[in-house]
Amino acid sequence: MTSTNITNFRKNVFKYMSQAIQYNDVINVNTKEGNAIIISEDDYNSLMATLSLSSVPGLIESIKAGEKESIENMVDADEVEW
Repeated sequence: MTSTNITNFRKNVFKYMSQAIQYNDVINVNTKEGNAIIISEDDYNSLMATLSLSSVPGLIESIKAGEKESIENMVDADEVEW
């Protein structure tokens, strides 16, 4: 995570945006009124997808239970009737 003040951010906005987009850097911009976080659109979309999936009741528990299953107990995708 990179931290900067708003004045420095304004002077170097292209550099900071490139860091966020190309290197998935999180930019913390400090102001007198509070702080703001700059992240890439890809990171934002991933975060929103994670939050959406996390809100499905029982999904996380199901995934954790599936991690403990042995590979022999798994069903081959070709055997599943869709």
